[in-house]
Amino acid sequence: MSGSRSSSPNSTSGWSKREDKMFEEALAYYGEGTPNRWDKVASAMGGIKSAEEVRCHYEDLVHDVGMIESGAVPYPNYKTQGFWTRG
Repeated sequence: MSGSRSSSPNSTSGWSKREDKMFEEALAYYGEGTPNRWDKVASAMGGIKSAEEVRCHYEDLVHDVGMIESGAVPYPNYKTQGFWTRG
């Protein structure tokens, strides 16, 4: 493999938060097994990313989730405050 895959849980570099949200919504709409899934997701994003970019982004995210779930990368420790965090 080339070194393009991120080894951190945040492999979204090059993708804005808006693009990620569009990606997530299109991915939810076009589930696994959808014919031409990556073309449809890219189209739903307005063509700002190619089908290949969308597919690679998905594979990176699957890889990162697998790394977190296997314990190879620690689960993010978010510092949140609110009534639900007070003991």
